[in-house]
Amino acid sequence: MPPYYLFPIIFLGIIILLGAFFIVKQQTAAIIERFGKFHSIRQSGLHIKVPLVDRIAGRLSLKIQQLDVIIETKTLDDVFVRLKVSVQYKVIKDKVYDAFYKLDYPHDQITSYVFDVVRAEVPKMKLDDVFVRKDDIAIAVKTELNDAMIEYGYDIIKTLVTDIDPDAQVKEAMNRINASEREKIAAQFEGDAARILIVEKAKAEAESKRLQGQGIADQRREIARGLEESVEVLNRVGINSQEASALIVVTQHYDTLQSLGEETNSNLILLPNAPQAGSNMLNDMVASFAASNQIGEAMKKADADKKKDA
Repeated sequence: MPPYYLFPIIFLGIIILLGAFFIVKQQTAAIIERFGKFHSIRQSGLHIKVPLVDRIAGRLSLKIQQLDVIIETKTLDDVFVRLKVSVQYKVIKDKVYDAFYKLDYPHDQITSYVFDVVRAEVPKMKLDDVFVRKDDIAIAVKTELNDAMIEYGYDIIKTLVTDIDPDAQVKEAMNRINASEREKIAAQFEGDAARILIVEKAKAEAESKRLQGQGIADQRREIARGLEESVEVLNRVGINSQEASALIVVTQHYDTLQSLGEETNSNLILLPNAPQAGSNMLNDMVASFAASNQIGEAMKKADADKKKDA
């Protein structure tokens, strides 16, 4: 059994030995320095370093990362707008040394380039063009970043303009313009619909009038044909045309009176409408009363004679 004073030394030795082993995760690179100087780059797996001599200076992720940059700038038509540019990038596996030693703050470097490109491109465009040509802005940012960051071991995978946010007052004005345009289009459609209804209604009325006129013409044609046939029939039995016409008129007059009389609930009273019709009607009534009195007197006289003979 070793002396008690050796236990601390043995324990320290175990700790140092265990510290010689280290693990690098997948899609990660570890930078090893020896006495403060770059020594090697270790990829994923189990590795050994010299205790108290080598140290892990840092680790870099080889995965694709994303940095969101928000920039406020002014357009060609003097509208302030905020753009959100998302930059997707990764460390090039063969350039881990450059990415670790040449650049302390890659996020700040990328952000500076994004600001520079966006503030150079957007002021050349009007606000509407910013929305339409946002892909052109993204391509310009990616090209500029690739040329600048490749030297530092970073590969720019993709850049996206994910948000365009104009000033609040500008958005309200744009919304009012869009609403006015939609109301204008709606009014045009409503006007077209109303005009179509008016035209179709007029066509329908014209067709109705045409058919109505055609019906009246056909009716009059048939009446004339019937009158002509009636006159011909009467002429065959020795009645001349003037007498036949008078007879037809009288017949139609009485047919009209008969049709009116068939209406049981009718309150219609027919009166002559000629200028002398009143006096003629009064004379007819007086003559009717006189005839009635004469007939009554004659009947009374006949009854009296019968009683005497009896």
